[in-house]
Amino acid sequence: MKKDIHAKNYRPVVFQDISNGETFLTRSTAASEETIKVDGVDYPLVKIHISSASHPFFTGQEKLLDIEGRVDKFKARAKAAQAAREKSASKVKKAKNEKDSKEVPQKLG
Repeated sequence: MKKDIHAKNYRPVVFQDISNGETFLTRSTAASEETIKVDGVDYPLVKIHISSASHPFFTGQEKLLDIEGRVDKFKARAKAAQAAREKSASKVKKAKNEKDSKEVPQKLG
């Protein structure tokens, strides 16, 4: 492994979830100009949009949007495509029959 490739400036940093105000104190190298006082000590503050405290997967608020399975969706699309092909084929066949039924004038002489 390569030597001296990891950062050496790890320090305590507070991450704040802006969607619900939850804060996490951990070690990081993330740069920040803001600070926050936690338990009487000032720490650099990094604001994040989503964390385990607000993500639906971790909070149990995850909604099931897909009721049908992948196979069911595929079969439904295949059935719709087959119906569209049959409809198109019937239009072509109908047009061909109409064309054949029309009399074509013959050129004389």
